[in-house]
Amino acid sequence: QVQLVESGGGLVQPGGSLRLSCAASGRLFSLNAMGWYRQAPGKQRELVVDITVDGRTNYADSVKGRFTISRDNAKNTVYLQMNSLKPEDTAVYYCNAVLDSQLPGSFDYYWGQGTQVTVSS
Repeated sequence: QVQLVESGGGLVQPGGSLRLSCAASGRLFSLNAMGWYRQAPGKQRELVVDITVDGRTNYADSVKGRFTISRDNAKNTVYLQMNSLKPEDTAVYYCNAVLDSQLPGSFDYYWGQGTQVTVSS
């Protein structure tokens, strides 16, 4: 099993910044990638950004140039630096971990509990 604990959400004014953290623990030897998703009220959960174990990143177009994902492998922690925040960034942000499954070619997905980010004046 894998546990993900997020922190860093909150209320910020438009144009402001926040940094989210996600600490992973458990059986991480088959970790494939980690990332951040978000879900706004009435909308589907969407990918914000993910990062593979070899450092490849994939950003949603809506956050390119404003958000940056980074990781501390020694701490099994990923961070999401969010700058130039907009009201439309308001959502619950979820940390995600993808692990190689025992079945070749399959993956196991794990989720954090979510942290609220509200961008409002």
